[in-house]
Amino acid sequence: MQSVSRIPVRLAALLSVALACGPASAQSLVETVTTTSIQNTLNTSALPGTLAVPAIPQAQQEQSAQGQAAQTSGQSAAAASATAAGTPAVTVTPLSAAQQAALTAAQTDFTAGRYAQARAGFEALVAQNYSNPAPHFGLALTLLAQKDDKGAAFEFTQFQVLSPASYEGPYNLGVLASRAGRFDDALKFYQDAAALARTANNAQAQALALEAVAGEQTRRADFASLSTTLTDLAALQPGNGDVQFRLAQARTLAGQGVAALPGLYALLQREPGRVDAASLLADIYVAQGLPERALRELSAAVGRVANGTARSALLLQQAGILATTGDLRAAIFAARDARTADTRNVAAYVREGQLRLQNKDRAGALSAYQAAAQLAPKDAAARTSLAALRLDLGQTAQATQDAALALTLSPDTATRARAQFVQGVGLYRQGQYARARTLLASSAAATPSAETSLWLGLSSYALKDYKGAVSALQASVQASPSAEARRNLASALLADARYTEAETVARGLVTDSPKDAEAWYLLGLSQRSQRRDGEARQSLRTAANLGNVRAREALK
Repeated sequence: MQSVSRIPVRLAALLSVALACGPASAQSLVETVTTTSIQNTLNTSALPGTLAVPAIPQAQQEQSAQGQAAQTSGQSAAAASATAAGTPAVTVTPLSAAQQAALTAAQTDFTAGRYAQARAGFEALVAQNYSNPAPHFGLALTLLAQKDDKGAAFEFTQFQVLSPASYEGPYNLGVLASRAGRFDDALKFYQDAAALARTANNAQAQALALEAVAGEQTRRADFASLSTTLTDLAALQPGNGDVQFRLAQARTLAGQGVAALPGLYALLQREPGRVDAASLLADIYVAQGLPERALRELSAAVGRVANGTARSALLLQQAGILATTGDLRAAIFAARDARTADTRNVAAYVREGQLRLQNKDRAGALSAYQAAAQLAPKDAAARTSLAALRLDLGQTAQATQDAALALTLSPDTATRARAQFVQGVGLYRQGQYARARTLLASSAAATPSAETSLWLGLSSYALKDYKGAVSALQASVQASPSAEARRNLASALLADARYTEAETVARGLVTDSPKDAEAWYLLGLSQRSQRRDGEARQSLRTAANLGNVRAREALK
């Protein structure tokens, strides 16, 4: 069902953003940050709507004596609170005028990219006044720029001890933890940062921290917790449609799709052209067993959307839902309309081909697949679908060529296995058994199936590798005990002189289907090979009476 694949795919895309930001964060942090005293001013270049975009918060370049005194007072109060809680108190010592000048000089070096000088300046200040947080923060940024994450983490930790009410400490420690793969620690740090920003009534900082929390929760697929986080973020940014959509998506993934409906409808009232919201709405109704309601919502959305690409996506979703209801004719029309709305939508052509094939319209399916392959000549999946249909239509040479071409187009694992299967069967039909066996073995190893194992067994049998044939055919029978696979297994067992096993397989066939002439013939051969001639003649006579020519010859 389309609803099963669509929702996780969308969140997976967000997750990839979160993961990608980690290793690249140091560069962006250093490039966008001006070194700082301890004021809580965010880096406003952070992108809204993405997850866990790490950005070192940027503070004021200069700090007045009055502001520093107020900060020191606040930190002293935090220290007193820590003492009451049983943590040793830390007394923050204000910077002297000379130290403030040295801090400004070190900040200037950092901004200019003179990291060695900046580090020396900050380290000298730390040595002179260890209990002031500003030099630790500047040193942490500098070490981060020099790719010394361990040193940066140490300094951010010192900053956090000296300025426990500042969200920058835990936030940046979260960034470093994410980059180091310590995701549990990162989540805790980001949650602490969000709480501190909320206490400080800094909505912008809180939103940034909540985005980071959401990124870690998405990473671990904790959609229930993600829903809570995004609820908080939506309250801070009530006009942010992307946050509203992500909240609805998280609720749906948490098994609370019905609870997501009010938010989705509100979002569509404000932004009626949002295809993602309309699509998710339909998915939720499908999950509730209401496909007709889903189709009506999609039809309404198609009417609201002018963009052809967007309309095509909605129509393609309609086609998928219609197919699940068994209305293949309407599904085909919807897929056709999808490719008309966007003539570059390869998926629409492929889907139409699949639906026409289900409806036994092979000619129509072939036309759709050919159009898809022509439209996207480097699309391995489209080319493989065309190859598979041509094989089914008996166009063996063309099917083999198409499959071989698909294998040169960097297909994914599933597409590669399917293309190898098609090419392998094509080569088998052309008598190239060794190449066929190699391709079919590779396909079976990647995506085992009864059909692939059947053709692998036939290829091995043709090469007189009877043990290999038995092994492959046994796998085929185990996956799907079709009469064809069982007959071929009996033949391979006979060829490998495993007569008792062959008799067992053949007897099972005639028991299931007493008019199976080939099975009676194989049973007769297995009995004759064990020198039970009377039983063998009776079985062969039954096969001959059912029309088996080889059985008649064997009786002469």
